[in-house]
Amino acid sequence: MRWLFDFLNSSIGKKVTVGLAGLCLCGFLVPHLGGNLILFMGMDKFNAYAHFLQTNPLTPLAELGLLGLFLLHAIVTLYARWQNWQARPVAYETTVSKGGRTIGSITMLYTAVMVGIFIVLHVATFKYGWTSRFSDEELFQRVMEFFVNPWVAVFYVLALAGLGLHLSHGFWSAFQTLGVDHPKYTPLIKAVGILFAVAVSGAFAAIPIWACFLGGAQ
Repeated sequence: MRWLFDFLNSSIGKKVTVGLAGLCLCGFLVPHLGGNLILFMGMDKFNAYAHFLQTNPLTPLAELGLLGLFLLHAIVTLYARWQNWQARPVAYETTVSKGGRTIGSITMLYTAVMVGIFIVLHVATFKYGWTSRFSDEELFQRVMEFFVNPWVAVFYVLALAGLGLHLSHGFWSAFQTLGVDHPKYTPLIKAVGILFAVAVSGAFAAIPIWACFLGGAQ
């Protein structure tokens, strides 16, 4: 097992760990988005869906797994960055671009912090009902209660834009780290990553926009 520890502690090992955890989290976003879009079908159907999740014995295990993936993705990333900073505490005076720098790659650290704050607030408000007057069985009403506030809706839209930027680079970068890097396939993977980022963040953002600005919460 020594070889495994040495690999995971190496630079490439940490990148592989971050990439795999990130792709698993991307996989979670798809069914999570599908469940959230049930909001558009009305209060009864969404509350029934929420009740199914709350009473499903597998839900706590899934939540622990997601928490583990998120912490693994974040902690290993921060540890790798800290090691890089220790090795070179003074940044180079000029940065040489290899042609792969995008807004998504440049802002990865900032969007990661934004998404982290967003997740904490998201869980606190919608899962645990922080400051809400509605119970867990009234999740639709709880969501609408928060999104009727324009400040909350705008914050969610901005945070989801940050998520989209993070995904736009992280998706294809994870495949590159795993060795899927070829002149024939990389442009396709990048395009799929951008489409995935736009589709996921845009669909999530449609919920607060609909609830607050298009009369969905009324």
